Amino acid sequence: MLNSLQSNASTLEQVRQGCTQPLLQLQAMRVFLERSGLSLEELDRLNIIHVTGTKGKGSTCAFTERILRNHGFRTGFYSSPHLVHVRERIRIDGQPITKGLFTKYFWDVYSRLDSTKAAYGGSMPAYFRFLTLLTFHVFLREKVDVALIEVGIGGAYDCTNILRKPWVCGISSLGIDHTSILGDSIEKIAWQKGGIFKPGVPAYTVRQPEGPMKVLQERAREIGCPLCVCSDLEEYEDPGRPLRLGLAGQHQRSNAALALQLSWSWLQRHHVAGNWWPVLSKEAASVSMAMPFPLSSATIKGLEDTEWPGRGQILRHGFLTYYLDGAHTMRSMQACVRWFSQEASSQERALWGPVVRVLLFNTTGERDSAALLKLLAPCQFDFAVFSPNIIETVGSNEDPPNPSVENMLARCLDNQSSWWSMSGQRERLEAERVIPCGVPLVAGLRNNALVFPCILSALQWISQGRDPVLMLPKEHVMQTHPAVASRALPLREAAGIQVLVTGSLHLVGGALRHLDPAMLSG
Repeated sequence: MLNSLQSNASTLEQVRQGCTQPLLQLQAMRVFLERSGLSLEELDRLNIIHVTGTKGKGSTCAFTERILRNHGFRTGFYSSPHLVHVRERIRIDGQPITKGLFTKYFWDVYSRLDSTKAAYGGSMPAYFRFLTLLTFHVFLREKVDVALIEVGIGGAYDCTNILRKPWVCGISSLGIDHTSILGDSIEKIAWQKGGIFKPGVPAYTVRQPEGPMKVLQERAREIGCPLCVCSDLEEYEDPGRPLRLGLAGQHQRSNAALALQLSWSWLQRHHVAGNWWPVLSKEAASVSMAMPFPLSSATIKGLEDTEWPGRGQILRHGFLTYYLDGAHTMRSMQACVRWFSQEASSQERALWGPVVRVLLFNTTGERDSAALLKLLAPCQFDFAVFSPNIIETVGSNEDPPNPSVENMLARCLDNQSSWWSMSGQRERLEAERVIPCGVPLVAGLRNNALVFPCILSALQWISQGRDPVLMLPKEHVMQTHPAVASRALPLREAAGIQVLVTGSLHLVGGALRHLDPAMLSG
């Protein structure tokens, strides 16, 4: 029933169509809220931290949530997308809500909306809107002390922005993404992100380029919002004693710095009665630097213990090491490349014998795959493997061709061509097409760039039976063309195989289903 409320792709299309009348979209969300049995006044009672940004907003929320949980508060955390199961989006005390709790609140909210749709032209909220409504119900009825709400897309007209009285707002690093919805320049995107500011509500942001920073300042002034720019994480550290972060990568330091200010602001207001920040006039609103403050042991431990799967995550399975990062913008991919290069080189120095590097890549939507692949090229991959975000192929040879699957495979073939072009080699080997389950098993082979029809078949070929977690009965092992099998000799003989999975959080989530089965039961 949840999936019947439209796919992510159709939801994005609905948002695009609504861009000409964005205020009507927010009004529609308010109507859905009332139909679900909640009022805006009830939402005002949630102690909310509202966070947006292009890169790092989820990681910022993860740091903030862990810090506040370490201080003894019951936390709620709403994020998107999910990696393995939808319940990951709604967390209480750091854990996805249980199947029982999800089912209970799902039918409660769905039934209310379904029973009132006749009076509203049969309208039901789309997937993300429904989950946002569901989250509000869960957090209110489960009585969380603090609710971290991550924006879906943009800010100003995102359905989470029906919130009127968050306790504090945050904006992580800005960049170019979702241009058909948010605008084709970083300044236009900054305007959208600044739309979550509220009069008198403190807001924090990391250091931004001059153009978007100026836009955020203007938005804060217009709305009457006190905006502060976070100090660098180095300013919280004692000489010779750097802070340890649970999330890997240099780029996480700015996310952690933002999380420190968000959690500190919330804690300050929680312990002070009434309005902590006065409501400022539009003329009085200003931008200043957020000064560092002494860190408690609970805060330091919170930074260390933060976990956020699929972002700078490393899994070691015998001879194979998987590096998983859902980077899908230019800036996030640059950060991913720095992180992977450092981690992989460090591991390689500790191994005796040849090491093989493999890229497993896919993108979705309007992403510029060729530009992202160009950033990855210096990592010196021995193989580049491309797969659609299909967990595994099912069905029979009689299944009719699926146009959406064919489109996804066509994208993979385009990515393969881009990689082949960047290799600078003219050799071209085309493998015979093998068609189990109505789709190609290996759609083509050019040098060491391969296309597989699903994530499982790609992982099986990469691991060559050497991953104990991926060990499957023979009948479940997908066949490969002899030309492809012959290319796998280096994988079978390597002392170590390093696999970077990136380009799409959906790809990373599909890989985690196979590589970390415990997530399925979480």
